[in-house]
Amino acid sequence: MAKREATGKILVVVESPTKAKTIRKFLGKDYVVESCMGHIRDLPQSAKDIPEKFKKQPWATLGVDVDHDFEPIYTIPKNKTKVIKQLKERLDDADELILATDEDREGESISWHLVEALKPKVPFRRMVFNEITKEAILDALTETRQIDTNLVHAQEARRILDRLVGYTISPLLWKKVAYGLSAGRVQSVAVRLIVEREHERLRFNKSVYWGIEAENEKEAIKFASRIHSYSGKRVATGKDFDSTTGQLMADKASEILHLDATKAKEVHAALVGKSWKVTEVEEKPVSRKPPAPFITSTLQQEANRKLGLSAREAMQVAQSLYEQGFITYMRTDSTFLSQQALTAAREKIVELYGKDYLPEAPRTYEGKKVKGAQEAHEAIRPAGTDFKTPEETGLSGMPLRLYDLIWKRTMASQMVNSRQKQVSVRFEVGAGIFAASGNTIEFPGFLRAYVEGSDDENAALEEREVRLPNLKVGDAVDCLSIQPTEHETKPPARYTEASLVQTMEREGIGRPSTYASIIGTIIDRGYVKKAGTALVPTFTAMVVAKLLLQHLTQFVDLGFTSEMEKSLDDIASGDLDQLSYLKSIYFGDRGLKKQVDVQEKKIDPEEARSIRLPGLEALDFRVGRYGAYVCRKEGDADVCASIPEAQAPADITAEIANKLIDQKVNGSDALGKDPKTGQPIYVLTGRYGPYVQLGDATDEEAKPKRVSLPTGMEPDKTTLEQALQLLELPKTLGAHPGTGKDIKAGLGRFGPYIVHDGDFRSIPKTDNLFTIELERAIEILSKPKAGRGRAAPIKELGKAEGIEEPVAVYSGKYGPYIKAGKTNVSLPDGMKPEDVTLEIAMKLVIQKTGEIPSDEGGGKKAGKKAAQKASKKAPKKSAGAAKKANKSETPEDEPAPAKKVAKTIVVKKGESKTGASSR
Repeated sequence: MAKREATGKILVVVESPTKAKTIRKFLGKDYVVESCMGHIRDLPQSAKDIPEKFKKQPWATLGVDVDHDFEPIYTIPKNKTKVIKQLKERLDDADELILATDEDREGESISWHLVEALKPKVPFRRMVFNEITKEAILDALTETRQIDTNLVHAQEARRILDRLVGYTISPLLWKKVAYGLSAGRVQSVAVRLIVEREHERLRFNKSVYWGIEAENEKEAIKFASRIHSYSGKRVATGKDFDSTTGQLMADKASEILHLDATKAKEVHAALVGKSWKVTEVEEKPVSRKPPAPFITSTLQQEANRKLGLSAREAMQVAQSLYEQGFITYMRTDSTFLSQQALTAAREKIVELYGKDYLPEAPRTYEGKKVKGAQEAHEAIRPAGTDFKTPEETGLSGMPLRLYDLIWKRTMASQMVNSRQKQVSVRFEVGAGIFAASGNTIEFPGFLRAYVEGSDDENAALEEREVRLPNLKVGDAVDCLSIQPTEHETKPPARYTEASLVQTMEREGIGRPSTYASIIGTIIDRGYVKKAGTALVPTFTAMVVAKLLLQHLTQFVDLGFTSEMEKSLDDIASGDLDQLSYLKSIYFGDRGLKKQVDVQEKKIDPEEARSIRLPGLEALDFRVGRYGAYVCRKEGDADVCASIPEAQAPADITAEIANKLIDQKVNGSDALGKDPKTGQPIYVLTGRYGPYVQLGDATDEEAKPKRVSLPTGMEPDKTTLEQALQLLELPKTLGAHPGTGKDIKAGLGRFGPYIVHDGDFRSIPKTDNLFTIELERAIEILSKPKAGRGRAAPIKELGKAEGIEEPVAVYSGKYGPYIKAGKTNVSLPDGMKPEDVTLEIAMKLVIQKTGEIPSDEGGGKKAGKKAAQKASKKAPKKSAGAAKKANKSETPEDEPAPAKKVAKTIVVKKGESKTGASSR
């Protein structure tokens, strides 16, 4: 066989097309940069993926041979076979392979799997970096290394551990609670935290207390004050009450004055008209340090609080920023900043804010790692040696807003402290003592760049200040008004994504890089629903958490789960053997397998599917095949009714539950009769919430017409007229003058809409679903379609042949893109939206698809000459960019196209199992 001639080519493999596109710009013509599109091998996802020779093994469903050193069976998804084939072809023409996947356990694992699948016959090296800039990439090329097998072992152990826990406990839930439920090593602990908070809310007893507030003035400066004590006793506030009893804490009852409505009015009457005199003034200087630069968890928390992003969304946007070279690697536990970053930040601070905002020495945040932090990276910061301001990036939409957040946080972390003055004043008013407090900012320091909870620094600084007049002991102040005020204690707040991430990080549960997927999983699988920003557990979550706590306690124990993370860290550092650890977790008397086998015999399915709630002991809440339902005893029988999915466990009352049951047993009283059919019309409540129903369910009419009540319409206040209007939906408004086809108005999952020839448009909140007329519907349809949550186009380019709507440029998650009919095309690097013309847009579209686009999504083939001409004139896009366009250009406000389920194939001849090199 002839010896292959050297080509001088070097193949560089990364995970994503966007990352490949960015790196390609920094390397010479001898480098071929390709994407493997993420993971190329994994454990079997279903029974059909398991090799035939293993299917009869008792461990087959796990995809891990627990009888032979926990050997995993790796499979290649069918949609990755083409990727591997293409990479092998590129490798055949290369003299060297460089693996440039992310610098963490996941990235190390992808590199190892690439070597196992590609079987390179040329030298290969591992290249790591934490930012995608020219300097960083070129430096990384000179400092390559071999694959770190300890990191590979740690990731493999985590993957196997997750599979063992999930695939061993989940079948138990199917047998004892309901089919299709899932358990997970970290997700079940997250569910437990959310459920325990709901139980705290259930046990909570509200307390009512009163206070007295006043508005005062001196030297034309108005300020507020409130009563602190009366007749020598401090007036009770919310912190003085026991949340479970609703009563004053026993050890405080004798020292505190609890004002009820009557007593508050008596005290108020005694204070009206009394003079106010300052008896105490205390001034205290306060110096606030800036927060550390972002790590993964703090970025997720702030993005949730300030931008309204879920953890998953925050990581998606951050990843796009990283892959485009705007920020450093976004999965990190370290607050460390490199010397390069410190220099860049300090130069930018002097340039933008002045020397007064620059500390004498750089601030260091080393040693700030969280519990069980992973391998070191830098903090998340703007990339490069010159931190571009948000305005200089050319970004738009959410990528711009997130970059702005990261930029400001990084700047603030290297600025001087904020200096403030806190003032506390006490006033004597008859037998009462009132208190007022103020806060003035002497020097904003880091607050000039980064202010919690606001994007407007100056406005936010003003809001942080509470100015009091200059007061000294003995001064008199005027009282403009005084009144008693009623207060009540609040139950513990439900977790938000931000507070759940914070708690999991503090307890060492999971890893920041996995929080987004964990939260997404528990929502997707029906354990948690979002109510605004709050994470509300479902009744299914309550039942599953109860079962796991009672029967498999250690596997949802915070300490035990945290120790698992520590053990995985020890494997990564080479201090713990992967195999011995997996054996200790799975086998033995306290091991997972034995515990599940033993507990399965003890669990009564009827008891496992039910739960009793505090204060509602007469009711039994259960979970079944069709969701949650509530039962009560009537004689010897149970009478039950479905619980609406939107009903939060802690918010259900005996009145609500009994009303659901009564409605089920007795039927609802009819609102009246339909004048057309004479059938009764009811307002009922089911699993998916309240709805109106026409007629009764009978053998002949098993499913009478039902229409959900729109948001804001209360069942108890629904009238017959409103019910009749709902039952008319969808209603025909008339024919479209252009097409002659009907325009209809209806009520769907996302609210009121109009539809014409398959084109759905939301009805604005300013319009009424029931009174909207044909002319208004035509007006709505005539406007460019914005889609759910999508803003208007940045620029309209005009009409193109075969496309009904104008071609336009929009701002999307991955930057500006052209929308022409059903086709979307990202703008090439360097092209600004304002420079795009209709001619340029259509050339880009034809270059991408080879077709002239249409509203149907497929168009006629562009002629060969036309396509070549477009290719020559239009700005060129790299192969990586084209892949990215095919994969990621779905606008951020529309769902990605549905994909067929990909089959998997088993890797053959040694590739189906890890070789000796992995052990």
